[in-house]
Amino acid sequence: MNQIGTNQTLEVLRKIDTGYVLEGDILLHHNETDKELEAEQSVEVFVYQDKKGQTVATTQLPAIQIDTYGWAEVVEVLPHLGVFVNIGTTKEILVSKDDLPLFIDVWPIVGDELYVSLGKDRKGRLLALPATEGIFERMFESAPDDLLNDTVSGRIYRTDREGAVCITEEGYRGFIHHTERKGEPRLGEQVEGRVIEVKHDGTLNVSLRPLKQHSMGEDADEILTLLEENNGVMPFSDKSDPEEIRETFNISKAAFKRALGKLMKERKIEQRDGKTYLISE
Repeated sequence: MNQIGTNQTLEVLRKIDTGYVLEGDILLHHNETDKELEAEQSVEVFVYQDKKGQTVATTQLPAIQIDTYGWAEVVEVLPHLGVFVNIGTTKEILVSKDDLPLFIDVWPIVGDELYVSLGKDRKGRLLALPATEGIFERMFESAPDDLLNDTVSGRIYRTDREGAVCITEEGYRGFIHHTERKGEPRLGEQVEGRVIEVKHDGTLNVSLRPLKQHSMGEDADEILTLLEENNGVMPFSDKSDPEEIRETFNISKAAFKRALGKLMKERKIEQRDGKTYLISE
């Protein structure tokens, strides 16, 4: 018996008007392959069920299969069912509302991404199953100690009343306490936040709240002071190395760029050739 939801190598039994019959009486439609096949030839396919419940195949091979995880983009939201995701084939797979947050306000929207594997419902139909915390724990990288105040970008994979959890682009686990966000982020949403703590276990606490205005003002004042003490020029710009910025100003590159932007908007500085100059009044 062929396992739906997996990539398999099957033999072509015969060619028919609508496509090919593969071993196990699985139909491979012409529009599901760009190959011309012959009887007794082997072909690698993804096996699934169509809307009629018939077992069919496609030569579009997804990375996401039974017990194999990957990121899948949300392509449709149906409140009475759940959300459909694109796993890389013409068959879009349902993430059941039973596997989504209780409140639809924090469901993913079209364009968000979920980290899923394939499974089956009670009737044997394919479902996309969001990864658990245990699955993500295998993926996490330990964050370095010097990320404090840095900006990180990540994808939300869990959300509840206490807070939300994301995995950053670097593979770090980031927890966002409910007090550190203006609104609850959606499952699957890409967010950008500020690191407010690097914990001993290598995970992060992240804030989605913007930096307070006075913090940017303090950084800008420090830049102005350095310029005034160095004849109106410093060998730093928004292209400078993050480590050099941190060693000199004790702030992240993101905070440094915000302060530069504030000063340029106020027409107090300008940048040329990798350096920053004080504008004389």
